[in-house]
Amino acid sequence: MHDFQISSNLCIFKDARRILSLLCVILHVAQLSLQKCLLFYLKTGVMGSDISLTHLLGLFLSLEFSRKTKQNKTFCFLFLLKGMGLINHVFNADSLKKLYVSNLGIGHTRYSTSGISELQNCQPFVVETLHGKIAVAHNGELTNAVRLRRKLMRHGVGLSTSSDSELITQLLAFTPPLENDDTADWVARIKNLMNETPTSYSLLIMHKDIIYAVRDPYGNRPLCIGRLIPVGDMNGKGKDNSETEGWVVSSESCSFLSIGAEYYREVLPGEIVKISRYEVQTLDVVPRPEGDPSAFCIFEYVYFARPDSIFEGQMVYSVRRRCGQQLAIEAPVEADLVSTVPESATPAALGYAQKCGLPYVEVLCKNRYVGRTFIQPNMRLRQLGVAKKFGVLSDNFKGKRVVIIDDSIVRGNTISPIIKLLRESGAKEVHIRVASPPIRFPCYMGINIPTKEELIANRPEFHDLANYIGADSVVYLSVEGLVSSVQESIKARQESENSLKNLKSRAGKIGHCTACLTGEYPVELEW
Repeated sequence: MHDFQISSNLCIFKDARRILSLLCVILHVAQLSLQKCLLFYLKTGVMGSDISLTHLLGLFLSLEFSRKTKQNKTFCFLFLLKGMGLINHVFNADSLKKLYVSNLGIGHTRYSTSGISELQNCQPFVVETLHGKIAVAHNGELTNAVRLRRKLMRHGVGLSTSSDSELITQLLAFTPPLENDDTADWVARIKNLMNETPTSYSLLIMHKDIIYAVRDPYGNRPLCIGRLIPVGDMNGKGKDNSETEGWVVSSESCSFLSIGAEYYREVLPGEIVKISRYEVQTLDVVPRPEGDPSAFCIFEYVYFARPDSIFEGQMVYSVRRRCGQQLAIEAPVEADLVSTVPESATPAALGYAQKCGLPYVEVLCKNRYVGRTFIQPNMRLRQLGVAKKFGVLSDNFKGKRVVIIDDSIVRGNTISPIIKLLRESGAKEVHIRVASPPIRFPCYMGINIPTKEELIANRPEFHDLANYIGADSVVYLSVEGLVSSVQESIKARQESENSLKNLKSRAGKIGHCTACLTGEYPVELEW
């Protein structure tokens, strides 16, 4: 058995062709090079020569190999590949050959929040410990990184990057006081890390033949587990899907279907999961301070996640549709049709149209070769992205009153040019309805919203936003409306669900981080 694991949308499976398929799928999960985690568990297989590996930004791999000699001695060595850009630039024929003989591997896609965007900050980070090498991939951003950096350096630990993910790796390399020098206690090391920093992280930690999947006690960043089931043979005859070929862990569940896996469950807040060749095992659940609810990022529902992903037992699409319905209750308007800024706002627009009894009509088409403007690392790139991003379907709305549903307005870079396009193409009125509240505060837990001054909701023009962006009216969904749309299904399910009841009770009270909307951060920020 040869195993390969990647960490940036976690997965485990057993067919080399499926690796390549999943690498392509990750584009849909993290097409902007968001920090994500993946893990694979594979059986030896033949590489597929017809798999396209384009459009995935910044995938970085760390592979560990083992060889058994005739004397049954095992030798391990590690191959590390890092690169910046599209996946077909990072991977080539020679590097892909390493997958044939790999036992374990983790990989990562990244966009910079803490630490500048350069090669040395690319993950995974690999360090030598008393018990062998570990490789770590991290999605999130530590809220006390400055203090931890100083602490490590005071203890003589040299740091080679500006990334907070390196801090996690070095903290894991520390030997806990009660650990026996002859035996690694990785649960103790992980718990020591979790006691040092409360949030924000979802982690993959690779050591020898084991992967540990870890979510911080507040559950701020997502992590879910899938089960790899056998693929049917070429004549369409399926196999017994009760058989498990491997386990898959991913930041988003939408990647599972394309590689023949099915959703199993989430990694719960504070949970430490051990993933081996044959099983997924909960080792411990680290609690939050008493009374603190979990703090899953509500912006994952609003913007980041793909609509077919599942968080907290509900599909993102369904949550966005409920947001649109709630928005229609809070902010109706006299209009002829409802449309959207493609594509993440489409479910909300459909919900709004349904609730208002108005037709849903497409008025914009999207250039799929231009990435999300919000995620671009500087203002010039964001503005250039807007100019190339949309086309107008003018025959659908000439002379009509249009309601445009957007998922969010962060900096205001996109919506004003869109309104201008619609008016110039014949729209009689353009009303903007936003399926989330105004974003007023920076995120210090993994989202690139670095300063309050960049946010349109904090600028003087926000008080007359409709006039500023050229709309006839602008109304946002309330914070209460968003939270109720997200939590409605969770509360209903909690009343009737018994599976994992004991484990979920250990994970504590359900809650969501709304810090970017309210300024109420789940933990104290340290600088």
